[in-house]
Amino acid sequence: MSTCTGGAGGPRRKNNYEPLLLENEREAVADLLQYLENRSTTNFFTGSPLAALTTLSFSDNVDLQRSAALAFAEITEKEVREVGRDTLDPVLYLLTSHDHEVQRAASAALGNLAVNAENKLLIVSLGGLEPLIRQMLSSNVEVQCNAVGCITNLATHDENKTQIAKSGALIPLTRLAKSKDMRVQRNATGALLNMTHSDENRQQLVAAGAIPVLVSLLNSPDTDVQYYCTTALSNIAVDGTNRKKLATSEPKLVQSLVQLMDSQSLKVQCQAALALRNLASDEKYQLEIVKFDGLKPLLRLLHSSYLPLILSAAACVRNVSIHPANESPIIDSGFLQPLIELLSFDENEEVQCHAISTLRNLAASSERNKGAIVEAGAVERIKELVLTVPLAVQSEMTACVAVLALSDDLKPQLLEMGICEVLIPLTNSSSVEVQGNSAAALGNLSSKAAEDYAPFNAVWNKPDGGLHAYLVRFLSSADITFQHIAVWTIVQLLEAEDDQLTNNIRSSPILMSSIRQLAASPPPSRAGNRRDPNEISQGSEDDYDEDGLTDQEGEGEIATLARRILDLTEDGRPEGEGSHFSVHGHGRDESQVGSAGNEHAALRASIHRALSGGH
Repeated sequence: MSTCTGGAGGPRRKNNYEPLLLENEREAVADLLQYLENRSTTNFFTGSPLAALTTLSFSDNVDLQRSAALAFAEITEKEVREVGRDTLDPVLYLLTSHDHEVQRAASAALGNLAVNAENKLLIVSLGGLEPLIRQMLSSNVEVQCNAVGCITNLATHDENKTQIAKSGALIPLTRLAKSKDMRVQRNATGALLNMTHSDENRQQLVAAGAIPVLVSLLNSPDTDVQYYCTTALSNIAVDGTNRKKLATSEPKLVQSLVQLMDSQSLKVQCQAALALRNLASDEKYQLEIVKFDGLKPLLRLLHSSYLPLILSAAACVRNVSIHPANESPIIDSGFLQPLIELLSFDENEEVQCHAISTLRNLAASSERNKGAIVEAGAVERIKELVLTVPLAVQSEMTACVAVLALSDDLKPQLLEMGICEVLIPLTNSSSVEVQGNSAAALGNLSSKAAEDYAPFNAVWNKPDGGLHAYLVRFLSSADITFQHIAVWTIVQLLEAEDDQLTNNIRSSPILMSSIRQLAASPPPSRAGNRRDPNEISQGSEDDYDEDGLTDQEGEGEIATLARRILDLTEDGRPEGEGSHFSVHGHGRDESQVGSAGNEHAALRASIHRALSGGH
């Protein structure tokens, strides 16, 4: 809080007051002078010192009120502690004075006391907002400054925010944010920022007209004001309705935030990137950030040694990469190597997740981009790290491999790199998402992989029981999604007509027993309800489709595929069957938090994303 207390408002010598003072006032003045001379050992918040200050505060003599207010301001500047009503009542009474000197010093004292959490609540409960709002409307800049500063401090407590919003303070705060006095401007924008931490208060701020004021102040020469406004707008942009309002009313917002990523202040750079990240939840802003040259400063921030900058830039690029039109510009701007390097950034899991999710998004639409990502070394880095990174990063990495494995041209290369050697152990992960994504990647690799299926034979029994153990586990899983992936993958492997692979499958009693069981008698439906719209379902024998089938219908498809496996292993392959694996739907990943459904629906959604390559 910027304070504007200024110097002393008048002498405190007893002789100046004696002709006009009441007896108790003269005694209070004498006592206060003595206490001030011994201020280092005096507790002014209790006993006789507080009684002397209280007497002077409630005096009708404005000079005595000035002395009391200045004393409170000076004392609280040096020492802040939790106080009671007996201390706050005289300070709040001084706020009602018509004298600017008294108002200024009293609001400074109250702002100092409002640093303490318990005091914040007591000040509001005792009615402190009303006189502070009156002082914000004062024509005196010094009074405005201290009153707004006090509101800023009070607004740091969550329990006060709603009270402040309902008190009528937002409109004067918004007006004072445009003050020509930089101290007032800092305090007002700081208060507005403190009011942006809940949805209800954000909507009230927007209604009070704060958005155009905050946007205009992004160009302030003061870095504190820039920081407060950038952070406030970042919080406001969390809400979709507010982003739409910003999109229609603030055409220069993106340009201003892009410029602030080159600010001299690291905290301003960081908040500008975070504001752009939140805006980039919407397609319009994803395109605008690229259009207005936001990629260059984002790339520079990714190379920073300051973690908050790296994190904010990585989160922003992740959202920008959601739009298919941005994939090639991001790759062509030189982001691949820094993103791949960040996969090893083990001091922050979130940075790793943002980096790998961005790579997955960049691979979604274009064969060219998939090839560029593999050529840049992403798969080698994933293979090196994936078994040791945190589960959340494993999930993203395996999903990325699943998307890359959609490319028929890249499958032989991925198999040659030995990617199956790390995917197979992860099908037995403690995380169902990692299990599903790893299985999806293996399934994608198995479809039209190459003329040579030797890489699958090489991992049939190892590592960790190999491909064989993974298929057995998934076939016997209680989740039909896992059963579905397993039978579909086996069909793809058999359609390759590799003698050794076919023999491996045919000669496994446990594998064939599971297949026969699934073919002969599908398990009874658990629900018959419609599936989650993001789940995987089998549209034909060789295409995954997203058609909203019931569990019962999905189980019937598993039985159909299982019978097909029996045909391919025992009765020969039927003529005219294809082996194309196409995926419909999209699974682009965004940096935001969403609500989770039940584990089954979440698993299916995760596998759907892993198997997805479209938009």
